[in-house]
Amino acid sequence: MVSNGYQSGFGNEFATEAVPGTLPVGRNSPQRVAHGLYAEQLTGTAFTAPRGSNRRSWLYRIRPAVMHGEFTPFEQPQLHSNFSHAAVSPNQLRWDPLPLPTAPTDFIEGLYTMGGNGGPEAHAGAGIHLYAANADMRGRYFYNADGELLIVPQLGRLRLRTEMGVIDIEPQQIAVIPRGVRFAVDLPDGQARGYVCENFGALLKLPDLGPIGSNGLANPRDFETPVAAYENLEGQFELVAKFHGRLWRADINHSPLDVVGWHGNFAPYRYDLRHFNAIGSISHDHPDPSIFLVLHSASDTPGTSNLDFVIFPPRWLVAQNTFRPPWFHRNIASEFMGLIHGAYDAKAEGFVPGGASLHNCMSGHGPDAATFDKASNADLSKPDVITETMAFMFETRGVICPTEQAIAATHRQRGYQACWSGLRDNFTPPKG
Repeated sequence: MVSNGYQSGFGNEFATEAVPGTLPVGRNSPQRVAHGLYAEQLTGTAFTAPRGSNRRSWLYRIRPAVMHGEFTPFEQPQLHSNFSHAAVSPNQLRWDPLPLPTAPTDFIEGLYTMGGNGGPEAHAGAGIHLYAANADMRGRYFYNADGELLIVPQLGRLRLRTEMGVIDIEPQQIAVIPRGVRFAVDLPDGQARGYVCENFGALLKLPDLGPIGSNGLANPRDFETPVAAYENLEGQFELVAKFHGRLWRADINHSPLDVVGWHGNFAPYRYDLRHFNAIGSISHDHPDPSIFLVLHSASDTPGTSNLDFVIFPPRWLVAQNTFRPPWFHRNIASEFMGLIHGAYDAKAEGFVPGGASLHNCMSGHGPDAATFDKASNADLSKPDVITETMAFMFETRGVICPTEQAIAATHRQRGYQACWSGLRDNFTPPKG
């Protein structure tokens, strides 16, 4: 399989072939496909979804996807969709980075569920996972029938060999693998760590810009979808599926990455977070994090997302006569934050690349004591130029229920709340 490049644009109708003459002209499914291939449609939305939101692709492949053995349970207890194990506390939580493995561990074996809400049966909610791996997926392929996967690397590059082409990503880039698309993960740097959000709801899309106008935030042209590439391999392989919250495996005697050509608008894609055009205040007050929205999954309530993916990139803070970092706040939404690179401007210490924090619905959070003191005494006549950073947030309308393993993890910071203990009582009522 060789990657020949990318096609630009978000949600475009693409047409790509690795062998000339593969794609039919004027019809989707001819009686006989060129080169002896099979036609197969991959559908990611309801058949009757409005044309503007309908997502499907036609694949022309060496063998149809139905060809594999019987599925049996696959044991990987760290990855699941069980978010209702016990009472969920309103405590603020924070973790150090997930330790890198010492034994050979591929991407699937290295997935570690942190929490989530909803589930695949309801087509709503999200699962939040970490990954830490040190081995390529050799002879093993994977697909997720429960939701699309938003992959956020923090350490090490990933090569995602998918049915529809190859995607290479590095830290500060992201990739989205649609529901059902089969893929394998190689580690060009020998080890990798990062974050994964499993979206059970409506497909991720770009937000409407409203008063911002026609430019800003993430631009459609910066999203890239791979061109067709294929593997024509026979042997003893394994196909792993996530279905209804559990993992399953089946024997398969060929590579399922055998799509020679495809056309449609349901495909994996990547985006470089460094291309994000940040918008901010130039007068007063810190804007809400929605101003940093990259992608979101809509819900059945207008204006309320099933899932938001927000980043905090390098930018200037120039607001006058105001507290420039995020103020202390409580939200109806629940926030899972991660740090990809550098330092986060609202925390002085303890929140490091590869780490994570969880602030659930109406649990208070905000800058620690050191950040509050620094920002309260900053010279507001000069801009605060924030560089060498990239933080992000998975925000959901439902409570993010942490898993038992996340609560019991040795890398959870038991004394996280102490970061606010230095906030003093500065109240000085006027006399008389």
